[in-house]
Amino acid sequence: MQLPENIHADTLPAIGAELAGGKLVTLYMLAGIEFALVDLGAGAEIEGAWGEYGQEVETTHGDGEKNTRAMAEAGSTIAIKALETGAYIPSALECHLLMHAKETGVIEDLREDRFYWSSTQFSAYPACTMAFEDGWQFSDGKSSERPVRLVRKIPVIR
Repeated sequence: MQLPENIHADTLPAIGAELAGGKLVTLYMLAGIEFALVDLGAGAEIEGAWGEYGQEVETTHGDGEKNTRAMAEAGSTIAIKALETGAYIPSALECHLLMHAKETGVIEDLREDRFYWSSTQFSAYPACTMAFEDGWQFSDGKSSERPVRLVRKIPVIR
């Protein structure tokens, strides 16, 4: 599948419509750039450990794509798998955007019985997780096996 490098605002589909192999869940600003956030759905989820317990990886609360690249460079198997599919692991912020999409009925297949990994590290030992049952974020040791919801972001041109 050829993924778009960007999308013009006047050609954006409606929230909830198909885009770039998934579903457009929201538009958001990150570092002064507007992005379309695309959820790849339950069928694209992967599972595994975040990375090596005790290894410091430079991440942020906002940019999941940048975080996933940093995780992959540090040897994270789930990050490498995510990038190989042309997707990434959402940041803590992007997990909250997915939670909002769930609350508004745009996403209906997020599991509520598990905590999902975000790509945001808490410290060298734990990383941030997201509970889509209620929207709580926690942290857990990086060696724990957890599901990962894959997403894509596409810059919007206005």
